Amino acid sequence: MSTRPRVGLFVTCLVDLVRPQIARAAKKLLEQAGCDVEVPRAQTCCGQPGWNSGADKHTRAIARQVIALFRGYDYVVAPSGSCAGMIRTHYPEVLPGDADALALAARTHELTSFLVNVRGMTGVSASRKTRACYHDSCSGLRELGVRAEPRKLLASVGGLEVSDLADWQVCCGFGGLFCVKYPEIAHRMADDKLTDVRATGADMLIGGDLGCLLHLERRMKQTGKAMEVRHVAEILAGEE
Repeated sequence: MSTRPRVGLFVTCLVDLVRPQIARAAKKLLEQAGCDVEVPRAQTCCGQPGWNSGADKHTRAIARQVIALFRGYDYVVAPSGSCAGMIRTHYPEVLPGDADALALAARTHELTSFLVNVRGMTGVSASRKTRACYHDSCSGLRELGVRAEPRKLLASVGGLEVSDLADWQVCCGFGGLFCVKYPEIAHRMADDKLTDVRATGADMLIGGDLGCLLHLERRMKQTGKAMEVRHVAEILAGEE
């Protein structure tokens, strides 16, 4: 009988629609960590945009769908602090007193946190000779406390030098619907973050949430100062 945990990979909307190679990288890493990984095809949004905009009824319907879809997995893992935070932190608020919501929240994890804290992964075999800096997303950092885990794994990537940002705890301005409602403020926050990024002398920006990375990458292109932007899963899995 197999002792490998059965993991449901929550791909996230942005990864599915914009950069699916992140999901492939996450699956590869989870398999390297000794997990049997499945990607439920019927999965959709985690419901965070609806929850943040006050559409509670619709969010409850989405949450129930997610709960039903991922029932039976030992763990649910997302390559996103934002989506993992929504399920882990907010589903018990979306469906108060719901035992299934509490159970799903308890077994849902952000990718690097799961690899390090649950599976005991201490390093990877990937290599990437470049200078990089790491951006902590607000959801991963504040809701889930994810900070040391991605850095621990990145430290094992051959040839990779990773610097911290001076204002690593400051938001980049994405904030889900925030950048849509307040674009001028979001742009200024992104510019401040990118000034911090460039001050490190890095050639690559790495992060754990695609929303933040897309926001910063778009602002880079608008200002004519682009650099390589990659999700942490891609680097750890050795994806070019």
